[in-house]
Amino acid sequence: MADCSLLWRALSSAGVPELPDIVAYIAALEPRVGGRALRQIRLASPFLLRSVEPPIREAEQKKVLGVSRLGKRIVFALEGDLFLVLHLMIAGRLHWKAAGARLAGRNALAAFDFEGGTLILTEASRKKRASLHLVKGEEELAAHDRGGIEALEASREEFREALLRESHTIKRALTDPRLFSGIGNAYSDEILHRARLSPAKLTRRLTEEEVGRLHRATRETLVSWSARFLAEAGKSFPEKVTAFREGMAVHGRFGKPCPACGSPVQRIVYAENESNYCASCQTGGKLLADRALSRLFKSDWPKTLEELEERRAGASPSPPGRGKG
Repeated sequence: MADCSLLWRALSSAGVPELPDIVAYIAALEPRVGGRALRQIRLASPFLLRSVEPPIREAEQKKVLGVSRLGKRIVFALEGDLFLVLHLMIAGRLHWKAAGARLAGRNALAAFDFEGGTLILTEASRKKRASLHLVKGEEELAAHDRGGIEALEASREEFREALLRESHTIKRALTDPRLFSGIGNAYSDEILHRARLSPAKLTRRLTEEEVGRLHRATRETLVSWSARFLAEAGKSFPEKVTAFREGMAVHGRFGKPCPACGSPVQRIVYAENESNYCASCQTGGKLLADRALSRLFKSDWPKTLEELEERRAGASPSPPGRGKG
């Protein structure tokens, strides 16, 4: 049987572009499309466009007044109080090509033609989830705002209020767009590792010191990765946007040594996401189990990193009389 970790990585390697990725896209787009007319929109998939009024053709020949971020969405402000709202979802990616580049391959969803080049949208998934809306006016644009605060702009008290608004695990709270804007699966793992906090700890059980630690870790993580991507975007258009980045501490590094302590990075897999963490740094050595595995193994599930290592060290071939069948 194929290595499950490799299979999972292959299935989820795209990852939802999050705040640092979107910031880099915007930095690369602004000098390329800012102040230029959007000459034509070519749609290869009828499922991409999710709005009907105003008609998408009204966006054509309009000048781009600015490019901004709304949560994990990219917004193109156009003349005539129009806004193109693009949500890349999990597998959507942008590519800057020569003017008039053709839509090639089944992953190509749309082309946005400008005077100096063409922006191609692709989605490497059978489930086409990326979306494009054209809206008119700030009020209609606001309807796409999920309401989460901007962590980089929030004071400690504003951060605390959003964090404790509902009783969730910290991981869920950080990735809830109604609470925090632009944070997803990958950077929440990195934030929690930097803060030395368990992804499974409930928000309302956090001490004031832990809230402050999490606030600092959130800012530091998003600032450092955004700065790195902005520097890269200044050299070339971001073509390799992925959830697994060289230099990440825990995300996508299951089984590899934690850069802080050397213990193997652990993982919880649930639905279409995974949570990576270091048991030594974040949970006091306790192993976390997702619900499915907990039900499957029940009392046989190892509770600590030490117990897991002992089981691995004590593993031996099946005793006589017990074959693989």
